[in-house]
This record gives sequence, C-alpha cells and structure tokens, in this order.
Amino acid sequence: MTAITTLFWDVGGVLLTNGWPTESRRRAVEHFGLNGEEFEKRHESVMAAFETGQVELDAYLDRTLFYVSRSFSRNEFKSFMLDQSKPHPEVLALLAQLAHRKNYLLCTLNNESLELNLYRIRKFELRRYFKAFFSSCFLGVRKPDEAIYRKALEITQRTPEECLFIDDRPANIEPAAALGWGTIHYQDPLQLRRELSRFDVKF
Repeated sequence: MTAITTLFWDVGGVLLTNGWPTESRRRAVEHFGLNGEEFEKRHESVMAAFETGQVELDAYLDRTLFYVSRSFSRNEFKSFMLDQSKPHPEVLALLAQLAHRKNYLLCTLNNESLELNLYRIRKFELRRYFKAFFSSCFLGVRKPDEAIYRKALEITQRTPEECLFIDDRPANIEPAAALGWGTIHYQDPLQLRRELSRFDVKF
C-alpha cells in the first residue's frame, strides 16, 4: 500500500460545526421572526453561487432577506450567522498532534462561502495546522463534483493513492474513493483515531 503523505479535511461537521446549515437557518428564522418557507426557498436558489464565490455575503443577504425592510440590521444578522460556528475540540486536538509531527501535508477540502470561510479560518486559527485551503469559494466548484478533487490533486501534485480524505458525508467521500483516494467517513473522534491508524497515519 502506498504511504499516505497528504490529508484532506472537511471543516464543517468534522473540525467545526457546519457553517450555515439547516438547523442554524431554522434558529435564525425563529430568532428574527422570519417566514421560514420563503427564506429557505430563497437560500436554496442562491446557495450554489454563494458557496462557489460568485455571490458575496451582502448579495446573499440582499437576495434572501433585505429585499424588504427588516426590523433588524444587516450587521445583526451577520453576527448571528458567525456565532453559529463552534469548534469540535477533540478533533482539533488530534489535528494539532498531526501538525506538530510535520509528517504530512495537511489541507482542507470544504464547501463554504467566502466571508464565512475566512472568518472560520481566522477565528479557529486553522492556519496553525493547514498549508492549503481547498475551499469551494476559492476554487469555484463544490463537493461532490469530481472537479474539486482533481483540482486538489493537480495543485498539490499528489497521486490519489497517497491522499486521505476525511468527511462526514458519504456523498462527498464517494467521488474521492472513485478516484483512488483513501477515505474516512467521519462519525466521532474515537472512530477517526481508529481509522487513521488503519491507514498507518502517525499522530
């Protein structure tokens, strides 16, 4: 078996909570007294462009919320969005161990809008661990589109066999596995440690 040299990590759902998932949007609907059906419909219509960097946060808010007057400000809503992000301390501690050993190239491979992605990188000090950030907002393509995995290989100049991808969604894992990557379907920190050991990853 080819030795693993490169680990690609999903962010939301593995290292941190998801950035702007359904449950966070539901909390926003309740907190701000929104029409949930209308907000979700508008969110779905712009989500792909939002996560691939074609639509910035202010434009997203214009299209989903501020097409009419609101009783709350744009900055209030932005703060609410950002506050939804929380760390998964056990997984971050494991990542810190791997980064400290310096045996592997550590990269993210995630779907996220630009402003939220930059905020989470800064807030949770992800630059301490990762050398590259393969985010949908930077690359213009989202998981599970095969193109994002191919771009990651081309930019890092790695072969599929030396790459290991960790994600909490099977649909995102399947294209990587089809290309020959090692994959881990993340479920919890203990399971992740076991799976990393199975790939002979030292931490």
